[in-house]
Amino acid sequence: MKLVTWNTQWCCGIDGVVSPARIAEGARALADFDVLCLQEIAVNHPQLRGNSGQDQPAALAALLPGFQVFFGAAVDDCDERAGRQRFGNLIATRLPVLRVQHHPLPWPADAGVRSMPRMATVVTLRDPQLGPVRVMTTHLEFYSKPQRMAQARALRALHAEYSAQAAAPPERSSDGSPFQSKVHTAHAVVCGDFNLQAQEPEYAELTAAGAPGRLWDGWRLLHAGAPQPPTFMVHDRTYGPEPVACDFVFVSDSLKDSVRRIAIDGDTQVSDHQPVLLELG
Repeated sequence: MKLVTWNTQWCCGIDGVVSPARIAEGARALADFDVLCLQEIAVNHPQLRGNSGQDQPAALAALLPGFQVFFGAAVDDCDERAGRQRFGNLIATRLPVLRVQHHPLPWPADAGVRSMPRMATVVTLRDPQLGPVRVMTTHLEFYSKPQRMAQARALRALHAEYSAQAAAPPERSSDGSPFQSKVHTAHAVVCGDFNLQAQEPEYAELTAAGAPGRLWDGWRLLHAGAPQPPTFMVHDRTYGPEPVACDFVFVSDSLKDSVRRIAIDGDTQVSDHQPVLLELG
């Protein structure tokens, strides 16, 4: 299974041009992906730089024939003049889909600090080799460290809850009601823009040993002695003086021996982040 994750900055490149087509092309250049996880996807946000207010999930669905597209809005508002506006995460996959869920993440008060709601989009799919795999993509808070820590803890707890359901599934039901049996799996990929670096406490919270729902950094599994190349502020220093690695792909304990390759496209400039590829097999 090949998965690409990418913070698209509402599909806006360093040149200020907004183009979902360039995002789709850039992801395909990195890999013939089975799963594409995108953060910062917008619907009807004409005030964003370079944006015409387009429906980006619809545009990406048209650009990805043969894929199912699932959009989760972390922000879902109604502006008096513009109407309904949404902003969030997207997962597209050509693999069979078994479950789709969306989870708001904590948004504790942090007075005077710029922030916005955050969420995790979860799609459970069936890979022909691995079987059911739960793909979780998210985008944690940038400005507020207390909020980011709360969100990292919630994400880890959510993964632990899913893992517990796989180990002890509910009563089986085939009555066709909402209580009918769902697919539960210990196999998980948790990816996205975490807005934190590997030396920070939030990263340690996500990857702590011995805690339920252990997550492993895909890069470190293959390159234990080498830091991950930067994924943000590589070509644009608007948000800081130095490039950083803040876009990660974590895997569950059950998948840590299945990581075959992880790669980063450090050259593309069609977003202010760089895409990351994970290959499992």
